[in-house]
Amino acid sequence: MPDVRIASAQGKWILITTVLGSSMALLDSTVVNVALPRIGDDLDASLSALQWTINAYMLTLAGLILLGGSLGDQFGRRKVFVIGVVWFAAASLMCGLAPTDAVLIGARALQGIGGALLTPGSLALIQASFHPDDRARAVGLWSGFGGIGAAVGPFLGGWLVDGPGWRWVFLLNVPLALLCVPIALRHVPESADGRSHGRFDILGAVLGALALGLVTFALIEAGTTSLLAVAGVAAGVAFVYVEKHRQDPMLPLDIFASRQFTALNIVTLCVYGAFGGYFFLTALQLQVVAGYSALAAGTALLPTTALMLLFSARSGALADRIGPRIPLTVGPLLCATAMLLMLRVGEHANYLTDVLPAVLVQGVGMVTLVAPLTASVLASVDTARAGIASGINNAAARAASLIAVAALPLVTGMGPEAYRSPSAFDAAFDRAMPVCAGVLVVGSALAFAMVRRPAPGCVRPECRTHGNVTAPPIEAKGG
Repeated sequence: MPDVRIASAQGKWILITTVLGSSMALLDSTVVNVALPRIGDDLDASLSALQWTINAYMLTLAGLILLGGSLGDQFGRRKVFVIGVVWFAAASLMCGLAPTDAVLIGARALQGIGGALLTPGSLALIQASFHPDDRARAVGLWSGFGGIGAAVGPFLGGWLVDGPGWRWVFLLNVPLALLCVPIALRHVPESADGRSHGRFDILGAVLGALALGLVTFALIEAGTTSLLAVAGVAAGVAFVYVEKHRQDPMLPLDIFASRQFTALNIVTLCVYGAFGGYFFLTALQLQVVAGYSALAAGTALLPTTALMLLFSARSGALADRIGPRIPLTVGPLLCATAMLLMLRVGEHANYLTDVLPAVLVQGVGMVTLVAPLTASVLASVDTARAGIASGINNAAARAASLIAVAALPLVTGMGPEAYRSPSAFDAAFDRAMPVCAGVLVVGSALAFAMVRRPAPGCVRPECRTHGNVTAPPIEAKGG
């Protein structure tokens, strides 16, 4: 049984280590969008290259995050976490030094692999290290400090882009890793899952990532060849076949026998697909069309994350009392309203009258739905499968965002140079927001029709305070 107490020196060091590690991934997921216009100008990149700057990271992270958690269980959570931090920092250094957009995209894909190793391990280390009496408080502190990091991310990213330059958005991860790794090696105890058997679904992970990658490529590079889309679908079919017939699949398909779990993941695809497109395009709209600096654009979105950080725990408690159906119906509708309000943001937009109302409504909508969504996913499966259920839901959210960033410019007719033309980008943005809002309305209708109150005594999330806007919190199984 883990026995580290939170008041001990070792307990404090463990918290510092895990907060530093998770903050690297959280910062990166929130600050890069703000840097995109400067990256494009500096590297003379097309819109598709900017899409790949986001999606190369999301692709490897979404495709490998389930495998990353399994590797930690088998080989040691601290070991895999440290490898992930080092890998992430090395890839970040490559991003910061990238001479071309192609090198940057390749480095971002490598960065996602590091993220897949460290993201599940951060919470797993806390769950495996702290005494049961202190674990809830430790998770609360970890998620709270991590949420602060996510909230500060866009502001910090904007300041770096306007000051030292966009490369420092990535280079910042290097000193964080230099702090994190020695502390982890000295103060964090190693742990593993003795029930792990050492067999890993490498083929499933490769096929899943290949399917996502080919479909994404077909959407971003539309017009090059339809064979890529066909190949992506074929890889997806092969992935399902492999997962169905493997003894120990990365994605156990029988988990979808739960109607509630399946419905919640469909809602997740709708919600986080819309969010991914919204945050990608809004960061560009504020700078390209409204004329905001990178710092102003990053700061403009801060209220959304701040509201999540302040009220996510209360939202989860409310959903416990009234059930998840109402929050998961109302939350997406509020977010859809926010995206329609963003249509007011055009040239010379006023922050207080044009931007802030949409950002606040978006924050209230996300507060309303994210915590109940996470709790409902855990409650929809057997207790022993809560960890894998959370991982699947997290991966689904990232995959939805990946596809949205790839598809929205195609659907709205954005050309390769659209982000260099305020009028062209504004027109496409005005077509994109109703699309995102429509997807959210579909998610709301599905939640109303299919989501039910969970049975009493089901698993509840340990991470109840958070500010991550890119994916729901991931719950690891304890050691």
